[in-house]
Parts: sequence; C-alpha cells; structure tokens
Amino acid sequence: MNTADILILGGGAAGFFTAINAAEANPGSRIIILERGKEVLTKVKVSGGGRCNVTHAEFDPKELTMHYPRGEKELLGPFHHFMTGDTIAWFAERGIALKTESDGRMFPESDSSQTIIDCFLSEADRLGISVLRNHSVKSIQKKSEAWLVVTTEGNFTAQKVVVATGSNTKVWKLLENLNHSIVAPVPSLFTFNIKDFRIDGLQGVATPAHISVLGEQHEIILESEGPLLITHWGMSGPAVLKLSAWGARLLAPMNYAFTIQVNWLAGLSFETTLEDLKSLKKSLNKKLVASHAQFELPKRLWQRLVETSGILEAHTWAEITGEQLTELARQLTLGTFEVNGKSTFKEEFVTAGGIDLKEVNFKTFESRLHEGLFFAGEVLNIDAITGGFNFQNAWTGGYIVARSL
Repeated sequence: MNTADILILGGGAAGFFTAINAAEANPGSRIIILERGKEVLTKVKVSGGGRCNVTHAEFDPKELTMHYPRGEKELLGPFHHFMTGDTIAWFAERGIALKTESDGRMFPESDSSQTIIDCFLSEADRLGISVLRNHSVKSIQKKSEAWLVVTTEGNFTAQKVVVATGSNTKVWKLLENLNHSIVAPVPSLFTFNIKDFRIDGLQGVATPAHISVLGEQHEIILESEGPLLITHWGMSGPAVLKLSAWGARLLAPMNYAFTIQVNWLAGLSFETTLEDLKSLKKSLNKKLVASHAQFELPKRLWQRLVETSGILEAHTWAEITGEQLTELARQLTLGTFEVNGKSTFKEEFVTAGGIDLKEVNFKTFESRLHEGLFFAGEVLNIDAITGGFNFQNAWTGGYIVARSL
C-alpha cells in the first residue's frame, strides 16, 4: 500500500500545476501524481502547434469568463484570485518569459512547448513530487477517513485526492459511482466539412467573415465573427472554432449536418454591398470584374464568387446586369453552405462535458458531495474557445486547489 498526503490523478497541465503549487503551499507533504500513459504532459506538448499557448492576454476577470461557453459564471470568482497576470508572474518566477501575439495568444519566448514541460518536470523533481506513469485508475473509494485509489499497478491511500484527468470517460464513470453527475460529453472546437464549388481548391485562403448557423425556418440560431480559413475539407479558423465551441450542445443532436450563412464582408449588409457594387459599376465600368478583387477580399475567393454569380471572366463592370449585381451581393453577404460532418481541430481536441458544476464549490474546487475530493481542469464541465483559455482554466483551478489543500 502506497500512502500519500495528496494524490493527484492525471499527469497533464492541471495535475502538474496543482502538484507544484500544493508542494510549495504544504512543505513536507508526500504528493504523488498518477498518470495512465507512459508519457506525461502530452497535451501541453502538442498545444499551439508545439509552441504551447499558455494563456491569453485578457486581464479583466469578467471579460476573460466570456470565452468559456461552459463555466463562464463559475470561473468569475476564481479568476479574481488567479488569472492571466498571475500566470505570467508564475512562469516568470521560474525563468520563463511569455510573449503576446497580435491576436492575444501568449506563448513562451522560446516558441517551444518543451520549455513548459521541462519547467514542470524540474519543479516536480525539486519539490520531491513522485510522478508514476502507466498507472490507470480502476477505482476511487472513501475508506473511513482516507481515500483508497486502486490502479493497474497498485493501491494508494491519501487524505486528499485531486482528479485532473481531463475528458476521461473511464474516470467519469468512477465518479458517477461516487454519486457525482456527469454531463454527457460532446465534441467542441471542431472544423466544418463542406463540399462546395465556391471554396473547392481554395485551401489556405483566409479572410475575416461573419458566420451564422441557420435553423429549419432559415432563422439565425448561432453566430460568430473572426478570421475564416478555407481548408481541404471545408472551413476552419477562429470564426468556425468559436461557433463549434458555443454550439457544441446544439450541433451534436443535428449529427453535424446543418446550413451556415457566410458574410465574407463581415460588417457589411446585403443592401450596403449592393449599393457599393452599383457605385463600382459606374466608377470601374471598363475594367474586368473578375480581375480586380474588391472589399479587400482574397483574389481567388473574389473570382470564385464572381463566377458563381454568372459573371464571365471577360465581363467588364459596364456589361454586368442588375440581376448579376444582386446575385454577387448575395454571394458576398448571404451565401449559404451545407455542412456535412466535422473534423477534429489538430491535436487540440476539446470536449464539452464532465462533472456537473453545481456539485463543485468554486471557492475551493472541492466536491460538494465528498470532503477531500477536488477537481481541476477539463474533468469539470468547463471548456473554452481556442486561444489559451483552456490552459488558463487549468492553471486557475490547480492553483486554487493547491491553496485549498
């Protein structure tokens, strides 16, 4: 029987951050991390294309919560105790400077996730934290005053247990045995599979856009704005990923078959665009429509939308009809596309679902049902849009758990 003061299930971002802060806050405590795989911190390694998107440069707690489709209300209090500025300071104290990119994402200056992994491993080593790999958890039970955790490699007892296993359905089942409610998981942060002539062969083209998901009566049921990227399989980019996160619960029952409306001109309405096109018809009357992209659109996309509107390559602005102008305005601002399926966004798969947030005390991240049982990271029904927000949830939860222990 292995005995610990604090037992942490999961050797990922939340698990390590909890362990390191707990060791500093509780000197002399025996802390063990149990990881089911043969490697730890695997998600940290692949995050941000291998650069590790540590956090996001948003310094107002209320504004920060707005990036969490699930967890917005619950994280407001915790973010007042530990958020972006604290994360930056925490890494700086350990010799790791972070830099901010133009979109607000923050990375280590080294541009390598290995910097973060090395920091966590050396801190765990310095503080005497035991990291045990290949320990898949088989059961979690309360035995009188202590917790008993049985893994594939042995039995462990501890006064306090922290579950930081991420979206692990096996562990969720074990927590259900402890009477915790699990919100069924559905995918979040995914890209849209679309086969359509208008975007076929345009992979790599990116532009700001406004996207809406349409209901059965063609009413808008969900919308988002931001850079849209055309890919081999359809559409991706922040605008699509945001839509997939906020719509995770809505799009799953549709089996990911739905209609979207794309306004390639983001802020412009159909009416304004039509007026602008009429002005262009007058001012550019002798120029070829397809040859000169308008509205700052990528040239290849402009040419494809012009072609879809029935305008030939040889047509000048003077030659196009009112009907063709109207159709071009429609393609630019009201074009509909059929989505048929989804694809996982790189390796950064995020799930909406997990422990019901009503069963957690967010002052401590402790279970409301069991004393000495804590949660951190994506094991909870908390998830965010892309941009470093999911990691910030892990750091905040881990820090507060460590202080609560």
